[in-house]
Amino acid sequence: MPPWVAYVAPMATFMLITTLEGLWPGAYPWLYGVKVMVVSILLGILARPWHDVRPGGKVTLTAILVGLIVFAEWILLDQWIPYPHLGERLGYNPFVNLQGWNLPVFLAFRFYGLVIMVPIMEEIFWRSFLLRYLSVPEFQKIPVGTFTWGAFALSCVLFGLLHSEWLVAIICAVIYTLLLKVTKSLYACMIAHSTTNLALGIYILTHSAWQYW
Repeated sequence: MPPWVAYVAPMATFMLITTLEGLWPGAYPWLYGVKVMVVSILLGILARPWHDVRPGGKVTLTAILVGLIVFAEWILLDQWIPYPHLGERLGYNPFVNLQGWNLPVFLAFRFYGLVIMVPIMEEIFWRSFLLRYLSVPEFQKIPVGTFTWGAFALSCVLFGLLHSEWLVAIICAVIYTLLLKVTKSLYACMIAHSTTNLALGIYILTHSAWQYW
């Protein structure tokens, strides 16, 4: 198996099922559950990218602070700067659409995907694979955190274009990638990304801001 498959397969699967969610919004809770289970299994069995993570406690606090900064810029700039979004999210409100045990089960899956699975999957794809691949096609020959500035710019723009809030997403990608440059730690990027998403999830629930869901 080519080495890039382990980095790309979880992200490609995630995007495919996300497309199906848009086609069948009524099945969104069930498709989301399938998505997190399938992608999590892929992340578990495709072990190669995990060699790039290398957890380290020294960068944890910095990563959490960076994650909170990204959360703040995502919400505040998106509200302060009027710019056309690239479409819109499904905006699914589980409190209206789900009843009984379906609600807490969906919220558990949704927060697991938002706070744990997505940060791991996206950082493996964007900051471990694509950033290096755009720098050197034989990406495993250079360490995580090493990249060209052309790859930096292109990867940040591509990251932004896959989000409806493309402007704040590009800024988000710039901040995460600079964190990687400084720390040389993919783990730091995962912690920052997880912190951002946790804060965003709490904000969505407390402010009924389903447009970010």
